[in-house]
Amino acid sequence: MALIQPATKKDDDRDDEAEYSPFTGIEKGAVLQEARVFNDPQLDPRRCAQVITKLLYLLNQGETFTKIEATEVFFAVTKLFQSKDVSLRRMVYLIIKELSPSSDEVIIVTSSLMKDMNSKTDLFRANAIRVLCRITEGALLGQIERYIKQALVDKNPVVASAALVSGIHLLQTNPEIVKRWSNEVQDAVQSRASLVQFHALALLHQIRQNDRLAVSKLVTSLTRGNVRSPLAQCLLIRYTSQVIKETASNTQTGDRPFYDFLEGCLRHKTEMVIFEAARAITELSGVNSRELTPAITVLQLFLSSSKPVLRFAAVRTLNKVAMSHPLAVTNCNIDMESLISDQNRSIATLAITTLLKTGNESSVDRLMKQITNFMSDIADEFKIVVVDAIRSLCLKFPQKYRTLMNFLSNILREEGGFEYKKAIVDSILILIKEIPDAKESGLSHLCEFIEDCEFTYLSTQILHFLGNEGPKTNDPSKYIRYIYNRVILENATVRASAVSALSKFGAFVDTLKPRILVLLRRCLYDSDDEVRDRATLYLSVLGGNAVDSGEDNVESKNFVFQTLDIPLANLEASLQAYEASEIPFDLSSVPKDVRTQPLMEKKASGAKKAGKDLVQAVTANGAPPLGVGAVASYEILLSSIPELTNFGKLFKSSSPLALTEETEYEVNVVKHIYSGHVVFQYNCTNTIPEQVLENVYIVVDASGAEDFREVFSKPLQSMPYNSPAQAFVAFAKPEGVYLTGKFANTLRFVVKEVDKDTGEVEEGVEDEYQLEDLEVTPADYFLKTGVSNFRNAWESLGADFERIDEYGLGLKENLSDAVQAVIDILGLQPCEGTELVPSNSRSHTCLLAGRFIGNFQVLVRLSFGIDPQKQVAMKLAVRSEDQYISDAIHEIIANA
Repeated sequence: MALIQPATKKDDDRDDEAEYSPFTGIEKGAVLQEARVFNDPQLDPRRCAQVITKLLYLLNQGETFTKIEATEVFFAVTKLFQSKDVSLRRMVYLIIKELSPSSDEVIIVTSSLMKDMNSKTDLFRANAIRVLCRITEGALLGQIERYIKQALVDKNPVVASAALVSGIHLLQTNPEIVKRWSNEVQDAVQSRASLVQFHALALLHQIRQNDRLAVSKLVTSLTRGNVRSPLAQCLLIRYTSQVIKETASNTQTGDRPFYDFLEGCLRHKTEMVIFEAARAITELSGVNSRELTPAITVLQLFLSSSKPVLRFAAVRTLNKVAMSHPLAVTNCNIDMESLISDQNRSIATLAITTLLKTGNESSVDRLMKQITNFMSDIADEFKIVVVDAIRSLCLKFPQKYRTLMNFLSNILREEGGFEYKKAIVDSILILIKEIPDAKESGLSHLCEFIEDCEFTYLSTQILHFLGNEGPKTNDPSKYIRYIYNRVILENATVRASAVSALSKFGAFVDTLKPRILVLLRRCLYDSDDEVRDRATLYLSVLGGNAVDSGEDNVESKNFVFQTLDIPLANLEASLQAYEASEIPFDLSSVPKDVRTQPLMEKKASGAKKAGKDLVQAVTANGAPPLGVGAVASYEILLSSIPELTNFGKLFKSSSPLALTEETEYEVNVVKHIYSGHVVFQYNCTNTIPEQVLENVYIVVDASGAEDFREVFSKPLQSMPYNSPAQAFVAFAKPEGVYLTGKFANTLRFVVKEVDKDTGEVEEGVEDEYQLEDLEVTPADYFLKTGVSNFRNAWESLGADFERIDEYGLGLKENLSDAVQAVIDILGLQPCEGTELVPSNSRSHTCLLAGRFIGNFQVLVRLSFGIDPQKQVAMKLAVRSEDQYISDAIHEIIANA
């Protein structure tokens, strides 16, 4: 023991000095002064090496040298070639490479480096090659190419590797020169030296990477041969995986090219190769359980390895596999349970999250007990991962919601940062929405949390949720105390949210209304104006300041407390564009399209001027001006045409669709949809300076749209050079229904030549120009309008006009393609981010919302599934305000 104690004391001292750096406090000026030692007649190799080390430290710390300073240091360093000291020579190579001398300075050192390239000392040869290839430009590279080719096949592995690595770097700047070395690199691939074979394979693949056939041949030849280097074998596995992904598998037999090679690598003697092969197999697209089994077996053995890096690699790979193939990982659960107590917290976290993804219902309680002891030992970022996994497990096994909800509520009361607490709150909110039985206990846990919540954002989020969901519970009165406590104890932001939440209880629960009015009147004396204003508004709406609540009060209540189906950005833009006048602001005029333009920078001085400016702005380029919804802008333009005023309210305007390519005439069209009409606005521009077009009109052939009847056409009188103008053609259709069709378009006009010098216009001749066809699709009749809470909107619509059916969508590469195809067909707005499909997902639900002509709301729930043969099936559920609309959605999908 007496011998051990001093050693322990010495180790402690070393730990105290661990942060000490020998370069602390060095300055560039002082080091440059020290660099004069390079010019001494009697060189001191040790001191010179120390000075170079300081220079390298400054360069790597981002210190910049002026042109003069760098030149002086460079020339001083070149004098060190006269020293034969090996260590100093290596430092010289490093500093020359870092200084990156200019082309005129490179010549000074080239002769010394080329002499070292032919030196008998292999260390000099290897480093000289690296430095020369780094500092030499293309013109001088040809002079040393012969030496590099010889070095590529040199017997010394250090020299050969140096040449190969230099080739990898040169390929980025001088690819043509490096590609001439293919034969030598091919020979180097057969080298017995492990590192040489690794670098040679990397360079050969980069040379051929743009030729898929050449890469495939390279992989084929090497998989049949014998690659000795474990590093090269890992590279080969990666290249093989790339070839497999680019090569379509045989769908008839299910065979996959090169799979046997990957499976064979699982029996390699080197652990890194075994793991690389296992990981490659698990990442194959469309991998099935039969292909996964050997890889999972190998990874399971790694779980019990004594090496932490192997355990971590195995459990991380299994964690990824569990996302798409949880049943395949189930056999590893016993081994992973032992990793929960692993000293490495990263390994333990991955083990737990994997178990949560693969565990069955009977193992939930046991897992929760193990995790409870584990959570206090890990950082917040790991805790968030565990919380997300628990949420997924609860959605998978809804019957276990009590156990999982209690666990979430317990950790919610523990210490933790904002992101961690937010993850827990979000998880509880999702579970309440998805599992109806969990609502009562979930709301109780949230009420307890806000009693001692230090985060304003979370408090307001929970209060808002309580206001929406609390009145729907069996005993809403029990939540009032928790909410009103926030009015007494919290900051102004939370108090304002609490007032809003209280008012919703008064609006939707008649028995609580008198008590809520008393509490709201107390809020009138709050110190914050926002709280007082909200209390005043809600008292007025709830009838607290009036004798009776008539029809106006009911409308006000619906407006304040029901979900606003208008995007707030659109409402803000419309309010900013509105000018005070005798005509009140009309909420129905706010566009419901979620794609809004940026706000206007300035407003017109009056209502008439604003309307005139809008017409001029649209007329100028065919597109609406900034700051006003597209429909509102086009409505002003169309209302200026008397023949269109009796068409009713404009429902939707499409984005401009080009009917010409880059030719002498530019034409695009905007489709304006009314309940009983469709108007085509053709935006035309003449791009030929020597011509002017007159009597310009669009001839529309509607033979491909039999149910449409042309009722109006407005030609252009004149179309000078580079002056955009509009022509219109209107068609009538049955009221309130969707019709599709194809329209052929021809531009007819009288073309007149213009004299450049005099500007005189010559006699014209009639001509015509064929435009692209135009289609009216089902998506044109649906307006994209998002809903803030899809589930509430779905329930409020009810099942009166619901229709559900199933469809086969045929062969698709993945679910993401199928989801996007249906969205494009229907033209509805994806809700709650459900348009994004997780990779390798076998099933997915997408939620869509919008409005049909006549301003009828429509909601769509799409459930997709894909089988191993990539056949996609879809369950389509539609709810709307009219049975015709629900049937129309199904008809559109059936005919697509």
